[in-house]
Amino acid sequence: MESSSKPREGFSSGLAVFFAALGSAVGLGNIWKFPYLTGSNGGGAFLFVYFICILFVGIPVLLCEWYIGRRTRRNAIGAFETLKPGTPWKGIGFMGVLSAYLIMFYYTCVAGWVYFYCFKAFTGAFAAVTASSAEELFGQVIGVGTAGQSFFSKEVLSPIFWQVIVLCVVGTGISMGVRAGIERITKTLMPLLFILIIICDIRALTLPGAGQGIHFLFHVDFSKITPAVMLSALGLAFFKLSLAMGIMITYGSYFTEDVHMFKTAGKVALSDTLVSMLAGLAIFPTVFSFGMEPTAGPGLLFMTIPLVFSKMPLGTLLLAAFFLLTSFAATTALLSLMEVPVAFWSEEFNVSRKKATFLNCLFIGLVGITATLSVDSSSLLGGIKFFGDGFFDFYDHLSANIIMPLGGFLIAVFVGYFIKKDDIQYELSNHGTLCNESYISFFSFVVRYVSPALLIIIFLNTIGVIAF
Repeated sequence: MESSSKPREGFSSGLAVFFAALGSAVGLGNIWKFPYLTGSNGGGAFLFVYFICILFVGIPVLLCEWYIGRRTRRNAIGAFETLKPGTPWKGIGFMGVLSAYLIMFYYTCVAGWVYFYCFKAFTGAFAAVTASSAEELFGQVIGVGTAGQSFFSKEVLSPIFWQVIVLCVVGTGISMGVRAGIERITKTLMPLLFILIIICDIRALTLPGAGQGIHFLFHVDFSKITPAVMLSALGLAFFKLSLAMGIMITYGSYFTEDVHMFKTAGKVALSDTLVSMLAGLAIFPTVFSFGMEPTAGPGLLFMTIPLVFSKMPLGTLLLAAFFLLTSFAATTALLSLMEVPVAFWSEEFNVSRKKATFLNCLFIGLVGITATLSVDSSSLLGGIKFFGDGFFDFYDHLSANIIMPLGGFLIAVFVGYFIKKDDIQYELSNHGTLCNESYISFFSFVVRYVSPALLIIIFLNTIGVIAF
């Protein structure tokens, strides 16, 4: 592979870096995945473990990836080849690219649901929604009961259609480049999404029985902290901060030299966690108010948010705006994921950006259809299982529970033990212009001892080598 000699684009400012990184982190992981995993894993107990994972694993690995990216100005695979040429370490980059692909296979499916709900909201389909009708509609969206139907039936093709629309939108944004595409989109849409979540919270917290939802979200029952909960929390921390997917290495390579990486990492992690909390405050009071189950799984968002807005003045208009901006959040996250293989193909194979984007969208669409048609056991491909999981869950579990924790462990070990301390000091202090030695010392300790220990214990438990 030969790297391209064409000049690389980069982000224009520190603010652009913040919004781009936040746009990657604040996607459906906050609004879709965080609430349903919290609901399925004990509420406050899951939240407690999640905070620990963010502090001692998420932020340190995030800084490692940014260091690798900015230091080398290369894509996720080329960066490791630059730092340690001719060694197996670039395998970590390949793992990141693989993880990005696996996530996009099912994430484009979920984004398609959001696009569909956005369309329905604008047509006024939720004006008289009830808890039962919301559940019924979601079943139709994911293709429940399509097993045995023709592939060309309306029920089967509908979710595929929306998945294709998602890929067309994302492909268009990526083909525009780093500044005109990723940077401009994220800087515009992130503040708007934050405002609408606040509006949603205000209404949800005034519903009858909202206090039960708040108690569920924040009450910590330590008896519910199990190895499965710990693994889910770690996987979510990686998912939401876009770690071990090649994203933050790629984005780090676009950073300007004056970006204060410690402060930016803290701001991104804090803002991302805040949005998750706000999403939880919108959803769980609604769940308990309408007598729904917090363990409803992936459909939790889609069965609760329409109920919130149905009880509000101008609810139909606000619901349409909410799903429109949720679709933007899904799109910004997918932009960051798609940038990983596109940057790799463009730089290592001298493929034009537009051609790399088209080929990747085509590949992801063809494989992603298997996820779209296997969400439920009664879906068209729901009967096909890999280690007990359908395609949709298999892509999710393989990336979140295996590749990402292992990749995070290897990244921490690589930076902690195979990069010279002086090089880390030089890069993280912005070439000696920042007085942040205490930050760097703490980072070095955590990334050498704490993060790898937590990651390897949880990973070994996942594959059955050890048992808690």
